[in-house]
Amino acid sequence: MILSQKASLVAAIILCSQINFGQVNLKIEKNQSHFTEGKDSILTYQASEKAMNGKYIRSNYIHPLYNLDGTVLTEDFPEDHLHHRGIFWAWHQLYIGDKRIGDGWEIENFNWEVTSVKEKKTKDDSKAIVSTVLWKSPLWKSKNDVEKAFVKETTTIKVYPKQPHYRLIDIEIALLALESNMKIGGSEDEKGYGGFSPRIRLSNDIVFTDPSGKISPTNLPIPASEWMDISGSLGKNGTKAGLTVLCSPKNPGAKNPWILRAKKSMQNAVYPYPGAKAVPLSNKKPTVLRYRLVIHNGDANSIPIDEIFQNYIKK
Repeated sequence: MILSQKASLVAAIILCSQINFGQVNLKIEKNQSHFTEGKDSILTYQASEKAMNGKYIRSNYIHPLYNLDGTVLTEDFPEDHLHHRGIFWAWHQLYIGDKRIGDGWEIENFNWEVTSVKEKKTKDDSKAIVSTVLWKSPLWKSKNDVEKAFVKETTTIKVYPKQPHYRLIDIEIALLALESNMKIGGSEDEKGYGGFSPRIRLSNDIVFTDPSGKISPTNLPIPASEWMDISGSLGKNGTKAGLTVLCSPKNPGAKNPWILRAKKSMQNAVYPYPGAKAVPLSNKKPTVLRYRLVIHNGDANSIPIDEIFQNYIKK
């Protein structure tokens, strides 16, 4: 009887490991880095520049990002806002002292130089990359008329094995000023949008949910909570699927609100807030922004989101 119980326990452990602990694979190429699991594509990090007819030149973002069923969740060069791109993080206001030196959101007088993408060792079956990125602008040059980097960005993207109904992806963005009196800010209006922004496909039945329940988008920022879920007919053949974004409570400033859009736009976890007022970046200690993505089947009620959040804030 005891041997039978032990055999059952071993079988249950093996089955659990087969379900919950797959192996994420990583392939780093010159232009892109690809995360996969088995035959499934997970996401691609874009390191080299992409453009449309020589315009809207962008790099340093995630696209495509895939649903669990293999459909593409994100958009790049959408017709309504050609500067939007996948999962991105950018700011309208870039200042050194009183001198404005570009717009990273709309990609005007601004570019990213991805100097390296390396694998970061992990202690589990996840995979991670660390990218080093220099922010540059034709409006900020050295005495030799060469574009001079004014911010060093170090971004870590960590992808976890798929669970039965969801997958976790952690993103950490560390910004270190390379010039004194460096400041970043959002749009200079009452919306103040800027910062971490998923640009995903939006179905006609899209629903936004936070811990309080269903949220209706408004023109202005909506008060923040622990997480924001975006779900609808986003899967294959119109099946329900979605994306939940968790903002780390360790992020600087007060809880940053959300700008939500049900049609033809991005979703934005606003930083800084109010975004119209630019905030300084230190040239000694990086400003660190952390987010967790939960790619899932079904809607927000289909996953243990509160448990996921509690585990996240313990990290």
